[in-house]
Amino acid sequence: MGPLCPYFGTCGGCSAQHIPYELQLENKQKVVLNELRKNHVIYDGEIPLFFGESYSYRNRMDFVFSQMGPGLRQKERFNHIVPIEQCVIANKKINQLLSDVRSWFAANRNEIDIFNLQRMTGTLKYAVTRAAEHTDSSTVSFVLNEDSPKFGHHIELIRRFSTTAKNIVIARVPSKSDLSTSTDCFAVKGDVFMDELLCDRQFHFSSQGFFQNNTKMTEKMISYSKDVLHKYDTHAPLIDLYGGAGTFGVSLGSIFEKTTIIDIEGPNITMANKNMIGNKVKGEALAGDASLLAKINLPKRWFLITDPPRTGMHPKVIKLIQSLAPSVILYVSCNPQQLAKELKHFTSYAIKSVAVFDLFPQTPHEEVIAELCMNE
Repeated sequence: MGPLCPYFGTCGGCSAQHIPYELQLENKQKVVLNELRKNHVIYDGEIPLFFGESYSYRNRMDFVFSQMGPGLRQKERFNHIVPIEQCVIANKKINQLLSDVRSWFAANRNEIDIFNLQRMTGTLKYAVTRAAEHTDSSTVSFVLNEDSPKFGHHIELIRRFSTTAKNIVIARVPSKSDLSTSTDCFAVKGDVFMDELLCDRQFHFSSQGFFQNNTKMTEKMISYSKDVLHKYDTHAPLIDLYGGAGTFGVSLGSIFEKTTIIDIEGPNITMANKNMIGNKVKGEALAGDASLLAKINLPKRWFLITDPPRTGMHPKVIKLIQSLAPSVILYVSCNPQQLAKELKHFTSYAIKSVAVFDLFPQTPHEEVIAELCMNE
């Protein structure tokens, strides 16, 4: 079976569609195993692999505007945009939102001022579409160049946007920024916040904030983590580092005495506190970097979940974690290369399990959860 996508090979995404899905999964397992071996990380257990739908899974897509309408960046040509009618890895709701955006673009094309990345001029940059899997929450965020003299006119154009989305948001970014989200945002319809259910728990998060792109696989990661933790006596505190809106800390908080979520983004922490209260999880969410760990009064036994960005954890953070000596660490990583490099530094821990989760089918990306237990 060949690629489902008519844009395959031209669009810069989904670079693995030509590979049978079973082989994609095998390759992702091998990547993790090879990285562990290359970094001399001692682990001789199995590496189970969890997967779900290979298409129609993404709950967020960032479409770039060009003179031809919304699209995705061309393979190996960042400044060239491939117009997209449908995306085969996006969920059905996302594709409906894309259709809405395309219709709006066609109806207002003569008045729309497209941002030019080379000249750093123009107004309309992105349409960021998000659609929850288990609720009717959905958002289209139009990302505008705040330095454009036509900014105000584009707000009026966006007010004409007819869509199935519950929320329409305008996000302001500087001309020199290529970010597709902004805390400087406002809704012209609905709200800037969204809702989702994960393992029957209600989550609120910002349309401009991080939330896992594959809902069903995120639930598998949560369930797996809960199974791993049930092996231990969890009458102890949990720290959720790089916790975002509380995906792991809130989902797993019920089995711990107290949960503390730490994230550097203030809006994430606002949502995390709200999610802890809404789901009756004891504890608090704190805004700051990982150095906050040193300021928390921790007992001898405590648990850590760390879910850093692709760049991983700073060496100082790794040293700090080791000095504070959590009994068990669950390291959630979207970068197996960086994970393996960091695991070899946790010399006072034994790696009890490693599992792979395919949150990004048709791409080379994957998520990994490593279970570390303090050596006795």
